[in-house]
Amino acid sequence: MSFQIPIGPQHPALKEPISLRMTVEGEVITDVDMRLGYNHRGMEKLAEEKSWLQNIYVTERICGICSHSHATCYVQGVEKLMELAPPRRGLYIRYLVAELERVHSHLLWLGVAGHEAGFDSFFMYTWRDREIVMDLLEMISGNRVHYAINTLGGVRRDIDEGQKAKILEGVATLRKRSEYYFYIGANEPSFVARIAGVGYLSKESAIALCAVGPVARASGVARDVRKDDPCAVYGELDFEVATADTCDVLGRVVVRVKELLESYKLIEQMVKGLPAGDIAVKAPRKAKPGEVVSRYEAPRGENIHYIKANGTDKPERLKVRAPTLANYPATVEMLRKGFIADIPLIFAAIDPCICCAERTVTLVAAGSGEESVVRMSDLRRQALARHQNAPVKRNAVWPL
Repeated sequence: MSFQIPIGPQHPALKEPISLRMTVEGEVITDVDMRLGYNHRGMEKLAEEKSWLQNIYVTERICGICSHSHATCYVQGVEKLMELAPPRRGLYIRYLVAELERVHSHLLWLGVAGHEAGFDSFFMYTWRDREIVMDLLEMISGNRVHYAINTLGGVRRDIDEGQKAKILEGVATLRKRSEYYFYIGANEPSFVARIAGVGYLSKESAIALCAVGPVARASGVARDVRKDDPCAVYGELDFEVATADTCDVLGRVVVRVKELLESYKLIEQMVKGLPAGDIAVKAPRKAKPGEVVSRYEAPRGENIHYIKANGTDKPERLKVRAPTLANYPATVEMLRKGFIADIPLIFAAIDPCICCAERTVTLVAAGSGEESVVRMSDLRRQALARHQNAPVKRNAVWPL
């Protein structure tokens, strides 16, 4: 006998709202229904009303952990539209921050993986080490989460010799600890036993379902934008694409630790080979009519921004395809034939950012079924009107 178990949209295991409905027979999952749409923020529509420069800070807030990823993907595209050639020093600093963000994201995820598997010591270790890289990012940019380092034509801040020395010192410490984590992640008996074979995704399925990032690479698919379509400085640097062939959560742990070690190599190369010169060039206020697709390898996988210009100081269209959205079909496949107890591990293994995957809003008139697209100013006006007309409830008692 089969029955359905709802998870979300509000659930203690979910940090963001999404609705998962699992059809199960006993303890085995036979089908999965994933329902989105609980976290729309209208980011793409908002971008149409902001200038090219203002939208750097809008796109940076699509995600917290991948804030630099979205901002970089956006500025890459706009610079191509504006025919800008950022100075090499500016590009090195931009992608130095990108690799530090990758380190931060993977350390965070490894802690979550340890926590979901009941290995909280691993969680404590990796989240302690996040502080090292967050301190480095704060030293470079002034911020620990939204770094705001990018600008059109380069970066906003330079780094000096003292900062370079601190970056190399921090990376040396992180490398030693990450090598230890690699040993734990691949050899600690209870941890390996809990995650090995969980969330199986074959190489063929990963390709067919267009999985990206560590999810695809853990299934033996050596797909990485930094190698396949190298942007800016990546073609000049020496690094390997990290893969695994176990096709399970264990493989996704191994891939991320390997990527940490590769990111340390990239950071050291960029710091030691940092070119002299300016960090930015002046950008025009308007972009010529045209369209561009920008690709960037975020910590979670390939990030895509489609940008269309109409000759004004604002984009006509911004469309974002975040890696989390690309990995949802593969997640459904990984959950099938799994156990109920494995749901948190399997879902967490894609490192989901639900707000990354949801950015648009469509209004549907009640009872009519007719859709309409509204301007942000109209949406704000409607929200204020509804708030002002709402009845005031005094002495309300909140249920426990």
